[in-house]
Amino acid sequence: MARRTALVTGGTAGIGAAFARQLAAGGYDLLLVARDEARLRARADELAAAHDGCQVAVLPADLATEAGIATVAARVADHPPDLLVNSAGTSLNRSFLQSSPEAEERLLRLNVHAVMRLTLAALPGMVERRHGGVVNVSSVAGFAAALMPGSTYPAGKAWVTSFSESVAQSVRRYGVRVLALCPGYVRTEFHQRAGIDMSRTPRRLWLEADAVAADGLRALARGDLVRVVDWRYRMIVGGIRFVPRRVLRAAVRDTRGRIRGDQR
Repeated sequence: MARRTALVTGGTAGIGAAFARQLAAGGYDLLLVARDEARLRARADELAAAHDGCQVAVLPADLATEAGIATVAARVADHPPDLLVNSAGTSLNRSFLQSSPEAEERLLRLNVHAVMRLTLAALPGMVERRHGGVVNVSSVAGFAAALMPGSTYPAGKAWVTSFSESVAQSVRRYGVRVLALCPGYVRTEFHQRAGIDMSRTPRRLWLEADAVAADGLRALARGDLVRVVDWRYRMIVGGIRFVPRRVLRAAVRDTRGRIRGDQR
């Protein structure tokens, strides 16, 4: 019996690495995508050594560039995996007023364009063979821009959630599942790499990457279209949907950490 295959972007760290570990343990062969080739190969060697029979290939690519997106999309279209996990993402440590077109376009290419292009590359093959799955890692931030004042990150994640839910409804009759996975704050190097100070964020709000990935795989297996991770965040999102925006803006405290340009 052929082994299942999974392609994971951002597979060297954080939520992507957690997905890679759990998929390797679950019997998948992997193709990991990230910018740092040396780190990719180290992660691949680690997973192959930890899981007998697991084949782990790497594809170095910067998904914040058109060339990187095109390279991975071509690979996905030629060899559609059984599961695609779009986990690569970034944020910025400055507000929109202090940003630049180049920085914002890079964020959009990685957080939005890459998700769309890779999903579009994968789905035709999955539909043709009548099985497959896509997990697009979104965020609770996409439900309320007021929670991240001065940042364009929530807008991109709102798109990912809406896009995933819409596409999921169009392919589910073919046996293909698409999930928008929406965690809150996760203990990874994400914020550190973006230069965002998270020291004021309450410890109770932090999630573990392995728990997020496990929750996402269970939600995909159930056929969920959108999954908010952890009961605390589900309560927050539920409240956000009913609280008037003016009240939310007045009440919210920026637990995300200050980004340059928040206060003038």
